Formats: sequence, C-alpha cells, structure tokens
Amino acid sequence: MSSINSVSSFDSSISSSSSASSSSVEQTKVRIRYLLGEIAQLSSLDIPPDEYHAEFLNRVVSAMGSVGGAIWAFDAGTLALAYQVNFHSVGFQGDADANSRHARLLYRMTQSSGAGTLVPPHSGFEGDEESGNPTDWVLVFCPIRTELEVVGLVEILQRPDSDPMIQRGFAKFLAQTCALANDYYKNRQLRNFGERQNLWTLLEDFTRSIHLSLDVNETAYTVANEGRRLIECDRVSVALRVGGRCRIVAVSGQDIVDKRSTAVRLLAKLATAVIKAGEPVWYTGDTTNLAPQVERAIDRYVDESHTKTIAVFPLAKRKRADYEKDEDPTRREKAAYPFGALIVEQIESSRVHERMRKRIEIVADHASSAIGNAIELHGIFLMPLWRLIGKSKLLFTASMLPKTIIVTIILAAVVASLILVQWKFQMHCDGTLEPGIRRNIYAPVDAEVKQLFVDHNSKVTGTNNESEGTILLELYSSELESAWMKLLGEYMEILKQIDSLKIQELNVDKKLTDYELTQIRGQLEAANIRLETNKKQQILHKEQMANLIIRSPINGTVVTWDVKRRLSNKRPVSRMQYLMEIADETGEWQLELAMPEKRMGYILEHQKNLRKNDPNAKLRVEFIMATDPNKKYYGTVIENGIHDRAEVRSDTGSAAAASSSLNIVLIKVALDDQDALPASIRPGAECSARVDCGKKPLGYVLLYEVIAFVQKNVLFRWF
Repeated sequence: MSSINSVSSFDSSISSSSSASSSSVEQTKVRIRYLLGEIAQLSSLDIPPDEYHAEFLNRVVSAMGSVGGAIWAFDAGTLALAYQVNFHSVGFQGDADANSRHARLLYRMTQSSGAGTLVPPHSGFEGDEESGNPTDWVLVFCPIRTELEVVGLVEILQRPDSDPMIQRGFAKFLAQTCALANDYYKNRQLRNFGERQNLWTLLEDFTRSIHLSLDVNETAYTVANEGRRLIECDRVSVALRVGGRCRIVAVSGQDIVDKRSTAVRLLAKLATAVIKAGEPVWYTGDTTNLAPQVERAIDRYVDESHTKTIAVFPLAKRKRADYEKDEDPTRREKAAYPFGALIVEQIESSRVHERMRKRIEIVADHASSAIGNAIELHGIFLMPLWRLIGKSKLLFTASMLPKTIIVTIILAAVVASLILVQWKFQMHCDGTLEPGIRRNIYAPVDAEVKQLFVDHNSKVTGTNNESEGTILLELYSSELESAWMKLLGEYMEILKQIDSLKIQELNVDKKLTDYELTQIRGQLEAANIRLETNKKQQILHKEQMANLIIRSPINGTVVTWDVKRRLSNKRPVSRMQYLMEIADETGEWQLELAMPEKRMGYILEHQKNLRKNDPNAKLRVEFIMATDPNKKYYGTVIENGIHDRAEVRSDTGSAAAASSSLNIVLIKVALDDQDALPASIRPGAECSARVDCGKKPLGYVLLYEVIAFVQKNVLFRWF
C-alpha cells in the first residue's frame, strides 16, 4: 500500500509540474510503477548485498531521472561506499575540506528519520558548520535501517533547477524505495539470525559430543564426523603426532583408516610438514606462497587424491604461561608444540567462503581442547589403575553394597576352594597301542630287492625248531656274488698249486737237494693253510648269502603299510635299513606313552611317594582311543617301564606331544583288560592318556603349568 501511495504522490507531482504531453506523462508513470515493482520483487530475493545494491541503485536512479547516486554501508562502524552510479560527477573528490563536510553530512543523515531528506547545493545546517552539501547538486538522502540498527544510506544526485514539488516527490519516492530496502535487510537479518541459531545448535551438539569421551581415538572420530557436518565440507581428517611424524587416526565417514593406503600416507606426510611449519595452511590451487616442504607434500597428495581445496590446522593444547602470582591475574595463553592436525578437504570446489573459514577455525579450536585433554589424561602414569581405583568406590555405595558383599563372598569361596579342595592331579600325554611282541626287519647288507613274498597284513610264521619261518623277501648283492666267485677262483688255484707241489715232492727222478726239498714242503704247508682259510671264508660267505633270504622271526602279521611299493624289485637297500615290521596281534597289547620330559618330575615324585609304603606299587593310567573317545581303558606302568633317558622324537605319532616338548620320555603301560579292546584295533592306534600323580589343591591342578613357568622364568632367573 505504501508503494502505491508513493507512486500516486510521485505521479501527482509529475502531472502538476510537467509540461510534457499527457502520453509522455503516462509512459513515465508506467515506467516508474514497473521499476518500483522490480525493486519490490528484488527486495524479496535472497541475494548478496553487492548484487542487491547494484540492481537497487540503478533502478532508483533510472526511476528518478537522477544524475547519479551512491549507497553507503556500515563496515566495522564506518561508512564505506558500497556502490555508486556516476558519483564522480560530484566534483569534490580532490578537495579535502569538501570531502570532510560531505562525510560529516553522511553521518548526520544516518540519524535522520525514515523520510527522504533534501539538502540544497552548497548548503549547511544551523549550528553545524562542519557538515553540509559541498556540491552543485541537490542531494536526496534516506537511511536504510532495520529494527535494530542503521545498516546504510542512499544518496541521490538531483539537478538543482527542478521544480520544488518534484524534488519533494523525489524525496518521498526515495523514502518508499528505501522502505523496500529496509525489508530486504530485515529479511536478511532474519535469515542470518536463523542461520546463526542453527549454527549455535550445531556448535552446541558438536561441543557436547566431542567432550563426551576422554578416549583419544573415539574423540578423534567424533571430531572428524561431527566437524564435517558443522563445516559442511566433503571430508575432515584428524592426524596425531607419534614421535616426529603424524599418522591419520580418523577420517569422516570411515570406520577404519587404511594406514597402508597411498593417499593416507601422503596425507600424514602433509600433516607432518604443516606441524613442523607451525602455521595453518590454505590451499585452493596455488602453492606459490607456501613453504617448500609444505608445497611438495601438497603437490604429492593432490596428485593422488585430486582434491581442490585443503585446509590444514595444527592442533595444540593451550597452556597458561608461568607468571608471578602478584602480577596481573588475567594470564595469557601460549600454544604448545602441536600434537596433531585437523585437515579439511573440498573435492569439487576450490572456493573457501568466509563462513566456512570461520567454522573451520571454530572446529580446530574445540578439537585442540577436546583431543588435547584426552591425550593429557592418557599420559598420566598408571592411568588405567587410577581409573579402576576411582571406579571402585562405586562398589561401596548404599545401592551396590549388598551386591559387593555377595560377590566378595563368592570370590572368597572360590579362592578357598582353589586352596583347600583336593583334586586328582594327572599328567596328560599322547601315545599309541602296540602289540607286546613285534620285530623290526632290517637289511643285513647293502643289496637290492630281488623278490618280495609278502604284503601288508600278510600272515607269517616264525623261525623255530619245527619251521624255518616264512620267507619275507630275497635280496641280491652283487658284491657278495663277486666275492663268492673270487673265493672259488682262489680255491681252484690253491688246489692246483698243492697238486703241483706234491708232484714235485714225490718226483724221484729228479735229485733234489735238502734245501730245495725243504722249500717245496714249506710252500705245500702254506698252500694247505691258505686252502683252509679259503674254506672258512666260503663258509662265512655262504652264511651271508643265506642271510639274503630273510625269514620271519616270529609268528604274526606284516603291519608295515604298502610294502610292495616300498620294496619293489631291484630297489636298493643299505645295511641296517628298516624294511618292515612283524607284529603278533594275537598276543598281549601294551600302551606306549610319549610323555614330555617337563612333566616327568610330577610322575617320578608320585611314584616315589607310593613306594615308600608299598615297594611294588605301580602308577595307574587311564586312556581313551581316538577312534572311540567315549570309552575309557585302564592300565599300570610296567616294572622298569619308564625309559631311563629322554630322547628327541618327531615321529611319536602326535603332533601335540612333539610341539609341547621335543624331549620325550617313553613309558610302557600294561593293560588291565586285554579283552576290552575292540576287535578292529590296529598297531599304532592313537590314544590320549593321563598318568595318575595323586591329589593336589584344585588351584594347583588348574594352574600348575603357570606356576612352573613363573618358577623357571621369573623366580629362578631373577631371584
């Protein structure tokens, strides 16, 4: 309604004073109404002040037909030229006194009412000689104000020869257009208040969330994620210094930081370089003003991540300076060496708005406090212990005291049980079931397999008075064959030599001297000795040849697996090489245990205690088979069944026994009930056994290995 009144008053002024034709007047009115509508629409938009000033002033100057004009805005309490149209035509720019009078006039007009004010050329105010209009133009002023403050001033240059009524119409028109400008600034202030309220809400949530925890990593993750929401950027990262280098501990939107990632490692190097420089770094595409080490780090990271904007703020815990107590109580703060850095990134945009810049500074300041407090807390000596002690007082409050008493009684009962209750103390190990009668077959000489007569699970009979035993295999030795042929050749040569010497001795035609006869008889005696030696060697050689046919020493079964493959024809074997095993599965069985040497002390101690009362007492053993773990079997350690020496064994058949201790002591156990064994049992069946070692306190039974470790590696070594 006000805009309509202003147009009506302005139109009446034009109609009463204009000498132009009626059509020209109507065109002017329409044009003024159109411009005024544009200004009203422009004032309702959310556009920056610079853009609004330009559009507003151009339309006002055009509607009023003015020479020019200017919009002055308050900047930090001082009026500054925000926008102007032909304002250079004022003509006093080089005159310092005129500038001073004009400046004082501007400040005076900001205190005027909302109506437009006309100031004639070269005029002033009564009682105020320092302010006035130093120009040749009529100056029309109107302040732009909101309910809270004056935000600016509009100044229009009008020709001095215009009709006074038209000039007053101009003043009213400017007042009404400034009222529209007032609406623009009121709306802008309302929006600013809304954004500020939203910012305060976000800042309050951010501050509360980052101070909820005193865990360093948790606080860093909160700063990264909540800081990104507050700053309204693409990514926020937090780096903490470890020694002389930084490592990335939190990245917004990521639960886990991949420290082996190339981008993460380069970002950590960038944070390290900025911390050493000690100043915040802003990168928007230009690195000319950065330190060389920072520039290199940024270039490498940007090449990897293609980030357009990077802001790196060092984080440092602020500390009070140490001053004398009698000095000013307001103590200054000084920044310590940075403990980390806050890294803000924009991936697509390279513009940093002032709002974003301020928010980054706020987030960095709060992050320094929150993360610094967490680091300082965790740096306290024995902090977990003090925290536990601090929490322990909750156990003695009125609500928790009954629960504390109950838990204490339970713990006391458990400790008493561990000390007073006696429990079976048994040493566990692995073992195998083996027949009591078994023989291993070895190669008697270096030879090769000529023929194999048995296979796995073949039944054989042993060598005895009634039988020579089943032939297992026949070997062939080229060395024995060659030696036999050599012995036979030597035997024939000796016989020929003996025959020749006898002929010489009995030849009566030749007259031999006593000396020659003695020589012949000596040679004959030596030949007879060699002949006897050769015969004995032949007997020994025949025995060796006979040993190439290997027979079973006992009645039983071939238990070696896949004998035919292992002993195929012409397979070379060496002397005392293991060939196969024969076991009598129909006889008694025994359990062979592979007990780790470190557990033998408990077994021997219990055996000694048993034999104090009964010299014939035997150690009891219980075991289960791997094929049937639900059924238990029992036995006793046979007399002299514990091997006198420990041996290193890797073929015990138990990976667990071999891994627990390479030093193994063999123990043989006689079974209480042979008939209880399953009919399908095979030699080498794996078993798990426990040797009875009497009774010990329950706590010792459960923790004896820990006690032995402490005694060996702590008490003995250090005390």
